[in-house]
Amino acid sequence: MKYIVLVGDGMADRPLKALGYRTCLQKAHTPNMDRLAAEGEVGKARTVPPGIDPGSDVANLSILGYDPSKYYSGRAPIEAEYRGIKLGPSDVAFRCNLVTLKYASASGKGGHDIGNAVMQDYSAGHISTKEAALLIRDINKKLGGKDISFYAGMSYRHLMIWKNGMEKMQCTPPHDISGKKTGAYLPKGKGAEELLSLMRRSAEILTSHPVNQKRISDGHNPANSIWLWGQGRKLTVPSFNEKYNLKGALISAVDLTKGLGICAGFDILKVKGATGYIDTNYIGKAKAALNALKKYDIVYVHVEAPDEAGHNGDLKAKMQAIEDFDKKVVGTILEGIKKSGDCSILLMPDHYTPISVRTHTSEPVPFAIYRSNGISGKPKTKARAYSESICRMKNVLVFDKGHKLMDYFVKGK
Repeated sequence: MKYIVLVGDGMADRPLKALGYRTCLQKAHTPNMDRLAAEGEVGKARTVPPGIDPGSDVANLSILGYDPSKYYSGRAPIEAEYRGIKLGPSDVAFRCNLVTLKYASASGKGGHDIGNAVMQDYSAGHISTKEAALLIRDINKKLGGKDISFYAGMSYRHLMIWKNGMEKMQCTPPHDISGKKTGAYLPKGKGAEELLSLMRRSAEILTSHPVNQKRISDGHNPANSIWLWGQGRKLTVPSFNEKYNLKGALISAVDLTKGLGICAGFDILKVKGATGYIDTNYIGKAKAALNALKKYDIVYVHVEAPDEAGHNGDLKAKMQAIEDFDKKVVGTILEGIKKSGDCSILLMPDHYTPISVRTHTSEPVPFAIYRSNGISGKPKTKARAYSESICRMKNVLVFDKGHKLMDYFVKGK
């Protein structure tokens, strides 16, 4: 038996008036996901344990079969793992977003007041990786030092490492405060002043940077500040192969998910044109997964686009992302496994990213398990379609501890 996990990040949503009080999944044309639900088993899983913020790091850790309450240590160290950045026991990694702040006024020194600004764009207009690399390079030259280092990543997603650093301060993800004043969401607690100093100084450096001047002249949002959050120390988990005796590969466009894969002992497969947004190479990801089944026992395919659209509050983009995921990923996989022998598919989002709130929420998510050989576990209620309504159905599979779902998917119990 081969296994494929298909994760549409943030795909789940809440009913919207604009859609006749239906969700994006209910409104979208998704014949392939509907088929998985109709011919397989369905249920709901709580991927985010109570008391933990509903991040993709936590939720995907659950889907992979690891209890976040036991293992979770923060988002940034997971991304550092993928980048090959070695963290010592006293090192703290921070996610470093390039963001667009709308400043109320400039200070007398020519700088900008980040505490009296609005989070205009958490991704700086999905800045290109090439442009971002130049900005982070200069930030590191001017703000880095013996204990502080900045590392360039993809698009707006970067890292800052603080040697012998602090981690207990309260930091807010920038995508949680789109359109809001930043003052109430700046870092707080012991060690926060160091972060605030870096963020304020970054604003002075970035506002006049040639890359941003060019972006403004071209009509794009400038990356006029860094935003530090998602801190933590090195993540250590038992390998997936130790847990399930399966050799795995992971396909994703984002460092976070790839870092989780590395921590779990998965090989990371690169796909040309995988961007993490609605222009990603969906078909390329699906074909890479099918090809990987020749070598691996399980392939984990993560698609970021629905989540990004949710954070942007972009209903049209989220609908497009869901339909593209269905047609180009799920559809390609369903056609391809006809030649792969017995194969089981687990379909699910990691969490909700409702258009109405533009951030993650922690309610249980719907899933479907499809076995190409027609053999499933205990008979349960069948669904006509794949959507959040599965979570309200009676006599479906229920996993209040989401990390137990992988046990069922692989072992059937």
